Amino acid sequence: MVENNRRIWRTPLGELERRWAAVRQGMAARRVDVLVAQSERDFSGGYCRWFTDAPAANPKSVLFYADGGLTLIDHGAAGRRRDLRAAPDPEHPGVTEVITTSSFQNADYTQGYDADCAADVLVKRAVKRIGLIAPRRMPHGFVSRLMETLGEAAEFSDETDFIDALKAVKSPSEIEAIRATAQMQDAAFAEVLSKIRPGMRDFEITALARYHGEMMGSEQGLFLGVSATLGTPAGLAPKHVQGRAFERGDYMTLLIENNGPGGYYAELARLIVFGKASAELEEAFACTKQAQAKTAANLRPGASPAEICQAHNAFMTACGGPPEARLYAHSQGYDLVERPLVRDDETMALQANMNMAVHPSWGSSTLFALVCDNYLVRDNGPAERLHRTEQKIFEL
Repeated sequence: MVENNRRIWRTPLGELERRWAAVRQGMAARRVDVLVAQSERDFSGGYCRWFTDAPAANPKSVLFYADGGLTLIDHGAAGRRRDLRAAPDPEHPGVTEVITTSSFQNADYTQGYDADCAADVLVKRAVKRIGLIAPRRMPHGFVSRLMETLGEAAEFSDETDFIDALKAVKSPSEIEAIRATAQMQDAAFAEVLSKIRPGMRDFEITALARYHGEMMGSEQGLFLGVSATLGTPAGLAPKHVQGRAFERGDYMTLLIENNGPGGYYAELARLIVFGKASAELEEAFACTKQAQAKTAANLRPGASPAEICQAHNAFMTACGGPPEARLYAHSQGYDLVERPLVRDDETMALQANMNMAVHPSWGSSTLFALVCDNYLVRDNGPAERLHRTEQKIFEL
């Protein structure tokens, strides 16, 4: 944590320079003049943060040039421009120009504002080959306006796979930050266990986890879980349905998926019971714990996510549980969920130094069981579990 500074955490400049160099090397090979990324919220759009070390709360666009420099289009007063080439701003490492405009996702008529700023810069630079990062998740108004304005003067390509592959493999600096996130979540969960009392409402419990995470440098995240009586499901749900009181004889699924200092995500989930867990719940939890261990053993360089998912579903079915219909394991970084996803539609193979969240679950009309931890894929041997919280049902 940085002392005497407004920033809670500052990504080392050397780490940012490593990313920029890798990207520019790939851009040269792919004959791309500029990459364009846009994010409007951090936990599902970490591209801009990966380039700039700054999270997105409103639309933020990055123009990353093959010949050096970076234009940042950010939310702010319309028409403002700052040239940082002569006087670099330490709060904007690598950025040579900041342009601000006042657009809002829910004000439809403003959707072209950011694109107009980007197009103006790209026309002046006479850019010919433009690579878009995740264009299908960008607002339609941004992409369509950019293409309409530049017309036939530029050639567009989709460079998402190229950048996703770079983001997914973590450097030593990033792994250090991810370890800190896992340790923070372990500590937050322990604080919840020490303070939780019968009669507390579910949102009070998730608020404890949020508070202790933020006191340790977390910036944002999701805290899911509701309580229920044993014999009924207690699944994952957001705050607006966390109004139930957690009483004696009840149980709760608590999922902590916040980022740590620096913006890196991990996620931790355990079951909590005020009393004694039922034999049915114990059996289901044991199955999910075994399923997680089997997946962790398969997290090796070169492994196919589709094959890992197939093996998981075969195990769950043999165990008498449900096969996965959504997503039970995936990579994480600046995004809560990033590629590779462990399911049958993923094409990116696993590599060493990927940070993988593994959260198999068992849901039925009478229970919900879940275990969630993060694992680091290693060059040799099984993946390393990053969380240290005991893998059990916590009976209070």
